[in-house]
Amino acid sequence: MISSSSIDKVFETARVEEVIGDFVQLKKAGTNYKGLSPFSDERSPSFMVSPVKQIWKDFSTGKGGTAVSFLMEHEHFTYPEAIKYLAKKYNIEIEETVQSNEQKEKANERESLYLVSEFANTYFQKVLHKTDQGKSIGLGYFKERGFTEETIKTFELGYSLNEWQAFTDEALKQGYQIDFLEKTGLTIVKGDKRFDRFKGRVMFPIKSMSGRVLGYGGRILIADKKAAKYVNSPESDIYHKSKVLYGIHHAKQSIAKEDNCYLVEGYTDVIQFHQTGIKNVVSSSGTALTSEQIRLINRLTKNITVLFDGDAAGMRASLRGIDLILEQGMNVKVCTFPEGEDPDSFAKQNTLEQLTCYLNENAKDFIQFKASILFEESKNDPIKKADTVRDIVNSISKIPDRIKKEIYIQECARIMDISEEVLFSTLAQMNKKDTQEESKKTKTEQKAFEVIRHQQQPVKKVDVQYVLERKIIETLLLYGDMTEDFEDLVLKENDKGELTLEPVIQQAKVFEKIYLDLQDDEMEFTNSQFKTLYYTIIDRLNQDATFELKTFVNSVDQDMANEITTILMEDERYTLDNWNRMNIFPKEKTTSVAQLVSETILSLRCFLIDQKVREFQQETLQNKIDTNRNILEEVKDYSGLKMLLSRKLNRVL
Repeated sequence: MISSSSIDKVFETARVEEVIGDFVQLKKAGTNYKGLSPFSDERSPSFMVSPVKQIWKDFSTGKGGTAVSFLMEHEHFTYPEAIKYLAKKYNIEIEETVQSNEQKEKANERESLYLVSEFANTYFQKVLHKTDQGKSIGLGYFKERGFTEETIKTFELGYSLNEWQAFTDEALKQGYQIDFLEKTGLTIVKGDKRFDRFKGRVMFPIKSMSGRVLGYGGRILIADKKAAKYVNSPESDIYHKSKVLYGIHHAKQSIAKEDNCYLVEGYTDVIQFHQTGIKNVVSSSGTALTSEQIRLINRLTKNITVLFDGDAAGMRASLRGIDLILEQGMNVKVCTFPEGEDPDSFAKQNTLEQLTCYLNENAKDFIQFKASILFEESKNDPIKKADTVRDIVNSISKIPDRIKKEIYIQECARIMDISEEVLFSTLAQMNKKDTQEESKKTKTEQKAFEVIRHQQQPVKKVDVQYVLERKIIETLLLYGDMTEDFEDLVLKENDKGELTLEPVIQQAKVFEKIYLDLQDDEMEFTNSQFKTLYYTIIDRLNQDATFELKTFVNSVDQDMANEITTILMEDERYTLDNWNRMNIFPKEKTTSVAQLVSETILSLRCFLIDQKVREFQQETLQNKIDTNRNILEEVKDYSGLKMLLSRKLNRVL
């Protein structure tokens, strides 16, 4: 268990914009920050972070909360793990009691997989640095590749002994279960036999964006025709190779800072670039690039530079990945190295200045690169050239931005020596085909919608009471512990014997004023979630001398945290749409807190009076009797009260 003082220190220190900024590229939007949702596939930002309130809200999925809840949602951390991650990030020393065996057993399966992977990472590093076989074979290989001790430790490289069960035996000895060793893929189980998957290989741990070990890549060092050169961990509950990029943990801050990401193919390419001084580099780990991997980069930057070695066949096969990048609305450049060189070898032979200079001078726009590669193969064959042009136009058709499309068509016409009209015509045909397919899909969906629409109930009117109750919760969250001067209007008789409203000023805490006003009128919340929130907030404000919003949000369950962030961020949602760019300036809030409280309470009172009068009317109609004197008197009294409250409300407004 982590001590409460350590948790408090983490909450006080952690900044939500800094924590989320490690995973999502955030841009200033007024007093807030906005970015692309890390929980859904989108091109327009719907994710907002408030440094003032220290909360975040994802309007595309409805999720929200604090820095801790973000880590729990995005990285699937448990609460203690999120606290530990933040403590490490902000160099906070935490007090923790040792877990008992019973507590360890209660850890869920997913967490057990992470624990096994972390143990394996420590074990492989220890073997590399502490055993004769590890030092002579594993460390010898890394030194031969030119990796320094610092680099080896930074990337936590390791070695698996060339023995059938060395790792498995040690893991079992340390109390790790064979089920989890098998599920992570570290151990292969066949009947009664157990084998180390990575026997005799140097180890590259594959980490998540936050630095958790998800799986491994292992390279064999002996000549064995039957064994694969590289072996990756199999798919598991924590490792999905299509959603992971090697090196993203070390590269994320540099990618955001440089506003560009270098994409390479292998583990050593990433490591060698990092060692040379270029840290904004990641690898697809030898697998075909996927849209999920591209979206990981898209959260940090809109710019990707794909690095290819001099192998023409390999480059042609990799061109397919470029189309996927274009579909995500990203800007793509391509850089190739001299024949016989790859990013690893080229970075090893050059200084940072030389490597940077080469990349800047040789990085081409994707259309120039693709045209030059394909044109070389088809320049003497008219039919192949036509196919090449069609292939390039097909890539251009993937780009969402129409202006970019037109510019690329013009560039393609210049490079391929063909008229723009022909290219635009070809593009139009492709777009028409896509539109027709989309239209068919839309018509099918519309038919299904028509069936549903006829079954649907009429649209409900705005629930006024829901809106007012929600506003009370928002006021308590934002201003509950503030002290304000409240103007109350009291009926008094003037010299002429007429009743007039006279102001009386009273000073009180906002939450006390709201609580007493609701108590006086015996008003209850009708929404059960708001009712729970209301009493939770009032209780906390009564107990705590200082009310910290981010501490409070962290102390409630996730459903309540989502509701709180939705309430607090709803009014600021307009900043996502960037209205100012279109010369539309939303009105700033100028209402004072005291005025806001009075207006909300009075509006709720007026609404409840109207509701009560409607109940009398309904009761009279149902009983099918003439309106009796008592009911008339009640209605008259309520109407008089409504008139008085309306006068008060008008004064407040």
